[in-house]
Amino acid sequence: MVILITGITSGFGRSMAERLCADGHKVYGTHRKASEFIPGVTYIKADATVEADVEAAVKQVMDAEGRIDVFINNAGMGIGGPLEFCSLEDAQRQMDVNWMGMVRFLHYVVPIMREQKAGKIICISSIGGLLGLPYQGLYSASKFAIEGYCEALRLELQHFGIKVVVVAPGDFSTGFTAERKSVSSPKVHEVYPKYAASLAGIEKDEKSGLKPEFLAAKMSKIVTKKNPRYHYIISTFLQKLSVIIKPILPPSVFAKIISLYYGL
Repeated sequence: MVILITGITSGFGRSMAERLCADGHKVYGTHRKASEFIPGVTYIKADATVEADVEAAVKQVMDAEGRIDVFINNAGMGIGGPLEFCSLEDAQRQMDVNWMGMVRFLHYVVPIMREQKAGKIICISSIGGLLGLPYQGLYSASKFAIEGYCEALRLELQHFGIKVVVVAPGDFSTGFTAERKSVSSPKVHEVYPKYAASLAGIEKDEKSGLKPEFLAAKMSKIVTKKNPRYHYIISTFLQKLSVIIKPILPPSVFAKIISLYYGL
């Protein structure tokens, strides 16, 4: 199969590209600043926030292969901190990369798959797209947007032979933690004295989380399934449980549990 993955420089993207290439697929991957290249993977320099880059990346794959069987939207970034201290520019950047980056690619990929009458669209969301995470509100908002967009897209494309799948990872040990932009004004800690401890807990959970190769192994199976599930949560049992109990418990009770977990 011909597979296009966005954001393969590190983390999930790199692990998926390695695994899917090893599986025998023809893998193309976008990057902004890759320095180490995976043998057998075709790299395309493209920024998901630049429409011309996105259009050119999709065209390069089509010119070479004439089709795209699987598109995996993975490119993303995180901005953390109390929402009132996150700038409007931060909010715009978060949505521009995580959500609009996906929308830009799908703008060019969907017509191709519709003409093919076949294809899989797999978008990486997050547990944070199912739960509003404190001090990660912008990130959660961008992932909630992916969830809603894909739910609608799935219904619209169901008669064209196109499968739309959302994958929601929990805590994973990747470079995402170190690359997260966090607000650092001294006033933040005056107004939110528990922020530092909560952020430390979040980073500890991520650094001790699952390895990206685990997600890549799951993705290896998803891309070949004739009828994949609509939604996959790839996380620890406790994180899966939190998603399951959210719609069952009264909102105030669930909020109390989350507050205790994050030390709010």
